[in-house]
Amino acid sequence: MTCASVGSMLECVVNVSEGRDEFVLNALRAAAGGTLLDLHADPHHNRAVLTLAGPDVEEAAQTVAAEGVRRIDLGRHHGVHPRLGAVDVVPFAPLERSTIADAVAARDRFAAWAAAQLGLPCFLYGPERSLPDVRRLAFSSLAPDTGSPEPHPSAGVICVGARPVLIAYNVALTDPVAADVAIAMRGTAVRALGLDAGDGSTQVSMNLLDWRKVGPAQAYDKVARLAERAGAKVAGAELVGLLPAAALEAVPNDRWHELGLSSEKTIESRL
Repeated sequence: MTCASVGSMLECVVNVSEGRDEFVLNALRAAAGGTLLDLHADPHHNRAVLTLAGPDVEEAAQTVAAEGVRRIDLGRHHGVHPRLGAVDVVPFAPLERSTIADAVAARDRFAAWAAAQLGLPCFLYGPERSLPDVRRLAFSSLAPDTGSPEPHPSAGVICVGARPVLIAYNVALTDPVAADVAIAMRGTAVRALGLDAGDGSTQVSMNLLDWRKVGPAQAYDKVARLAERAGAKVAGAELVGLLPAAALEAVPNDRWHELGLSSEKTIESRL
């Protein structure tokens, strides 16, 4: 199965609820094959993010999802990151010569496949509703769009999305103030969570939805200002997955190291 438009390319960023077991992570790497651009695993979150792209990305996403469902049991999962499923989030995003309509079509095909082949309920997000809406409303006022009306006993559900390319970016703080900082960071261009980092420090975990408006440098600097007002300091920053080359080029290169960025972590360099 390939993308809807001839010559188009989609990115798929598969988030799975496993960030510790190297045996499972290696199995997911193998399942992704040549579409895998990056795998970022966080043992404290107990979560991994696989960035896939290419003409066979839909087939690869299916193979990764099937492997994740087979190997990950939510009943045994412990981690600080919120999750609804073993294969928690599967968003498609347009890259070269593709559109959000191509991403929506891929999303819908994946959700139909996951319901039929894996027996998993799927919640759709994108133009209709946001991922936070799904997390908040699932199984209360919102029923799955495909599949069973009840969660799978070991794999839960999959949130399947269509969205523009975003940047996932974490900033660590020295003190437990991340929850308040995250609330202050939220807006139309930024989604943010405050998470315990497990060692007395905390982390502001962000999705930069409109990186042209708020990129890594702007997000880092605002977190630093808010943390300082609360008596804390920034302890480090990390990119989760990859970012567009244009987003990196918008940051002065003498700040790349401070911000946890590099030219090897762009989508274009991996393609």
